[in-house]
Amino acid sequence: PEHGLHFTPQVLGLLVWALIADTTYHLHAAYGWVMFVSIFFWIVTVLFFVTYLLQLQLKFYVIPWPLVLMIFNAVATVLYITAFVTCAAAVQPTSWRQWDYNRRAAASFFACLAMIAYGASTFFSFRAWKGLGSNAATSQVTDHA
Repeated sequence: PEHGLHFTPQVLGLLVWALIADTTYHLHAAYGWVMFVSIFFWIVTVLFFVTYLLQLQLKFYVIPWPLVLMIFNAVATVLYITAFVTCAAAVQPTSWRQWDYNRRAAASFFACLAMIAYGASTFFSFRAWKGLGSNAATSQVTDHA
């Protein structure tokens, strides 16, 4: 989208959250961090979605929204890197319950995808912040106007 807010990471984060929540994550402190990252960024992304859905960013025009989104995506990328590494390192093939292993391994995979998606969102929001996101048609119109 034009505003730099992408929802693929939100869906992937929700999958991480659901997969970890369906295991005995409370027995392993590492999964508490993964749960925090996935839930926190899911909630904040929903808040951004509501903000753009209701066009509240137009009312709060003082806030540099492209910069805010770029910083949010960059922080999400870094924290999802830590969540992915933590989740992947904590997966043990000799888990007490086989379905815990399967869900944790899948959560690691989706945490990796969320990390990549937030990284891509960071790139696109950086371009939007720098004003590099215009397409050829709009730049043609503004050049000749």
